[in-house]
Amino acid sequence: MAETTTGAGPGTASGPRTGTETGAALPKGFRGAELGWPELRRIPHPPYRLPLVGDVLGAGRRTPVQDSLAYGRRLGPIFRRRAFGREFVFVWGARLAADMADETRFAKHVGLGVANLRPVVGDALFTAYNHEPNWQLAHDVLAPGFSREAMEAYHPMMLDVAERLTGHWDRAAASGDGVDVPGDMTKLTLETIARTGFGHDFGSFERSRPHPFVTAMVGTLGYAQRLNTVPSPRLLWRATRRNEADIAYLDRTVDELVRVRRAGPGGDGDLLDRMLETAHPETGERLSARNVRRQVITFLVAGHETTSGALSFALHYLSRHPEVAARARAEVDRVWGDAPVPGYDQVAKLRYVRRVLDESLRLWPTAPAFAREAREDTVLAGEHPMRRGAWALVLTAMLHRDPEVWGADAEQFDPDRFEAGAVRARAPHTFKPFGTGARACIGRQFALHEATLVLGLLLRRYELLPDPGYRLRVAERLTLMPEGLRLRLERRTPTAATGKDREAEEPASAPRCPVRGPAD
Repeated sequence: MAETTTGAGPGTASGPRTGTETGAALPKGFRGAELGWPELRRIPHPPYRLPLVGDVLGAGRRTPVQDSLAYGRRLGPIFRRRAFGREFVFVWGARLAADMADETRFAKHVGLGVANLRPVVGDALFTAYNHEPNWQLAHDVLAPGFSREAMEAYHPMMLDVAERLTGHWDRAAASGDGVDVPGDMTKLTLETIARTGFGHDFGSFERSRPHPFVTAMVGTLGYAQRLNTVPSPRLLWRATRRNEADIAYLDRTVDELVRVRRAGPGGDGDLLDRMLETAHPETGERLSARNVRRQVITFLVAGHETTSGALSFALHYLSRHPEVAARARAEVDRVWGDAPVPGYDQVAKLRYVRRVLDESLRLWPTAPAFAREAREDTVLAGEHPMRRGAWALVLTAMLHRDPEVWGADAEQFDPDRFEAGAVRARAPHTFKPFGTGARACIGRQFALHEATLVLGLLLRRYELLPDPGYRLRVAERLTLMPEGLRLRLERRTPTAATGKDREAEEPASAPRCPVRGPAD
């Protein structure tokens, strides 16, 4: 998961905390923009502010990201919103966002929705403050779990879980029933990360209702977002009790998973084995039992929630653009040929399928924003002074629509934006679905391999038929997901490519990732 935060509100933790790697304390309450931006008055804000509550006219409690996108279109590449007495600065212009990606001057800021998840996962990988040591410890211990060698070991398990999905979809296709795309993608990605990372099977496809783990996870994410919409958590006392029960269930589930692993012969060097057995290569330090629990919950939640959304959006666009689906399907038939299942290296050769995924992530990055704070006093893009610790929310979903980068048709779906030449011609730091810098998503290559593999398998097997009456609705629970998306399916019989009857192969130089360097 990228460093996701959404909304604007006071529901985050308060009190002193460090704002940079140095550990120097910032003033208590250093959360609102009033203290951090000396020339805040120059930054535009929505009209018709109301006393006490601020910029709430026209805003929806359930759609803070989409409201912010609308404000961004009206107010420009940097703007501010006021909620319950506090100002928050939003950035989406490509030049400003690129400046905030400078790791020498800016760092991750944990605020808004992410800070609200700290009761769930504490100082885990994406919720740790920069000064907390457990982040670097966990990162260094777990990073080898996403190496090429590890990814090749995960590939057969990904195929096994995908086969459970296609068995479910085959039955739906045979009966003429539609499929619940977000629900089934959630089952798929939860089982994938549980199997590959922790040797666990939730039995999602054997259930008629979501697994209680998913219900509890969705509850905690929704509660974290709701905290940003009220002046005090006391107003959510019933929801708070429900959230406490959800956290307790997540903890019990993971504690049992760890207990079983400790009592058994061990896994095959998966993420849980690394958490339990691997010492830091330099310090020799190991993850504590509490840290292991927090990291497992983090991976189970983050390892499936954003990927399921990405797959769901991609399937929506494929169903609505049959010419794109046909081109992607032809690539799958050509590259995979008659092989019953694709090998690990064959997935990376689906370059057009990967473009479809990237374009879906451009329009609807499932982690729709990330926050950055100034390490020292600085001036953002030479225009806006910021004091040390001042922060802003980078609206990824709006950055990906900047017409100066993506053109006048930036709102349109076009996978060829990620053709190799177009990627090389674009400025860096303009495509950020996994966050930025040292704190970007550690599992991004896992997610990309899984999603590309699944899209290839589904395109190879089915024609995707949309509901003509459906209009895309986006649900927000810190992450983004299509709401109410159902598709009808028709089984197909693919034929292996025979040269001239298939699209010419993509050039060998086409990159696997739309990046220009390590910082991207």
